Amino acid sequence: MRVVFFGSPAYAVPSLRALLAMPDVEVVAVVTQPDRPRGRSGQAAMTAVKEAALEAGVAPLLQPERVRRDTTDALVALRPDVGVVAASGHILPAHLLEAFPHDVLNVHASLLPRYRGASPVAAAILAGDAESGATIMRVVREVDAGPIVGQARTNIEQLDTTATLTARIADLGAVRLAELLPAWVAGDIEAAPQDEPLVTYAPLLTKQDGVLDWTRPADELWRRVRAFQPWPQATTRYHDQPFTILEAWPVALAVEAAPGTVLAGSGDDLTPLLPGRRSRAVVACGRGGLALLTVQRPGKKPTHIEAYLNGDLSLIGARLG
Repeated sequence: MRVVFFGSPAYAVPSLRALLAMPDVEVVAVVTQPDRPRGRSGQAAMTAVKEAALEAGVAPLLQPERVRRDTTDALVALRPDVGVVAASGHILPAHLLEAFPHDVLNVHASLLPRYRGASPVAAAILAGDAESGATIMRVVREVDAGPIVGQARTNIEQLDTTATLTARIADLGAVRLAELLPAWVAGDIEAAPQDEPLVTYAPLLTKQDGVLDWTRPADELWRRVRAFQPWPQATTRYHDQPFTILEAWPVALAVEAAPGTVLAGSGDDLTPLLPGRRSRAVVACGRGGLALLTVQRPGKKPTHIEAYLNGDLSLIGARLG
């Protein structure tokens, strides 16, 4: 079986490696995003998929800004049987989709039809869903609307962030892809159409999405802290500067205070899930409070709240936002 793989971020690497490990599969090409400047240095960096492909010796390795006819022609010359996509970042035109005798399959990070779009993992955490997972689907011209070939499920744990849940879904999706692909190419699986009335969307996140509104309930803000890790991160304002909240936990609040007010915590253990972490600084919310656990000031490293308060006790009593 001759496969062309489309992918760019770390999420896609388990699927590529699963294909490379299959005995009857040959990955005849990898298509990924161009090298782009990253970090303060501005130096061009490879995608995670490019690094994995180079390590495995896969060639050719194509990095088009956009998939045009010349890319399709180059892939057709390789006589591929099927394409596999995992977060490639490319729009795949009709002339490309038509080039694969057994279609193009996508490893999407949600349980479709829930959360079509660019940020499905964050959307599942924000909604308080009990589970998420990966969907293997046939790619069509409408985004994430193709029929479903199979799925893999996982519970969303209370300590899950978008980073941890994405990594787990990537591994589950890779395993499910390897299970389904031979039967799909052999014609032994029939894809099932998505249930359109159940469709929801997860649009691309922006920096503004990370700004916390302290009038909202603490449970909701706790989910936002987790959903926006590692990006765009949950932020507020303190001393008229950005103040990033990397870890937090919702707690009951015994006193009334204006939303955004930082109160001294009880010092009690928060939960068995967080051994040794205690309530030291709690932000009053529209309902309940949010115990701060790890915070970050501009230009500083992330700091546990205990150490932070040793250097800035004025946080207690301040009004955030």
